[in-house]
Amino acid sequence: MFSMTEHPCLVPFDNSFKLHNMKTSFDNLNKKSHYKKIYKSNRKKLYETQQKLYAHNKYSILFIFQAMDAAGKDSTIRHVFKGVNPAGFQVSSFKQPSKRELDHDFLWRTTKQLPQRGKIGIFNRSYYEETLVVRVHPQYLGSQQLPFDYQSQLSTSKSHDKNDLWQQRFRSINDHEHHLVANGTIIRKFFLNVSQEEQHRRFKDRIDRPDKNWKFSAGDLKESQLWDKYMEAYEDCLRSTSTPWAPWYCIPADNKPAMRATVSDIILQTLNSLDIEYPSLDDDTSSKLQEYRSQLII
Repeated sequence: MFSMTEHPCLVPFDNSFKLHNMKTSFDNLNKKSHYKKIYKSNRKKLYETQQKLYAHNKYSILFIFQAMDAAGKDSTIRHVFKGVNPAGFQVSSFKQPSKRELDHDFLWRTTKQLPQRGKIGIFNRSYYEETLVVRVHPQYLGSQQLPFDYQSQLSTSKSHDKNDLWQQRFRSINDHEHHLVANGTIIRKFFLNVSQEEQHRRFKDRIDRPDKNWKFSAGDLKESQLWDKYMEAYEDCLRSTSTPWAPWYCIPADNKPAMRATVSDIILQTLNSLDIEYPSLDDDTSSKLQEYRSQLII
C-alpha cells in the first residue's frame, strides 16, 4: 500500500468524522494572488512529475471529486491540471446512468473509465453518487433491477446496521478501492465543502450574468432545498469510506483560489511520495547509443 498524504483536511479513519465541525472557509485568508501563485507554481512541478509517471508506467493515479452543485469541481480540475500532458491524463464525468449501465452493478460504469498505468485519471463525480443522490432519492433504486427487496434494506437514517443497503455499498466501495490500490492505482478523494449560503451566491451570479445563464439549472436549486439530507449522506459516506489506502480530504470551498491551492498541494505531495524515475536503458543498448547517433543524417 502507498503512504497517505497527511493534511489538516484529511478525514480521519476512526469513524469520528462530523461534517458540521468542518469549516467551509479557511481562516486568515490571503489575497487571491497568493493562492494563484501557489497553484501556478505547482503546475510546472506537476507536469514534470507526470512525465516520470508516464514513462515509469507502473502506477496509475485516480483523483475523485465530489461536491454539491456550484462548489467548483470543474474549475478546480481546470486550474489545477492546466498544462499537463493530455497523453497521460483523462477526465471522466458521470451524470444520470443509462439503461445499459443500470443493468450492471453500481461500480461497472466507473470501472470502465479507470486510468491505465502511467496515467492520471479524474472522476468528476463517481460511484459515490450511488450512496449520495440515490440515498437522498431512494426511489431511483427502483430502476436498478436489484435482485432483492431494497425497501426492506433501507434502515433509518442514522442506523449503522451492517445489513443496511448503504453500509453494504460502503463495504463494496472499500473493497473495490483496496483491490485497485493493491494493483498499483493510487487513490485520493476530495470533497469540496461549500456552504449553502455561498452556493446560493453562485446561483445568483449565474442568474444575473448573461454569460453564466447557461450554468444555471432549476434542478440544482431544487436539490439545494434538500441540503440537510445531502449533508447527512455526505457525512456518513466520508466517515465510512475514508481509509488509509484511499483517504478523503474535506476541503473548505467557499473561497475558490484557496481551495484550488490546497487541492494542488495535496495532489503534488501525493505524486512526490511515489518512488518513480525515468526508465534506464539496458547495458547493451546504452553502450551502442553513440553508434546509433553516428547513423543519424543530421
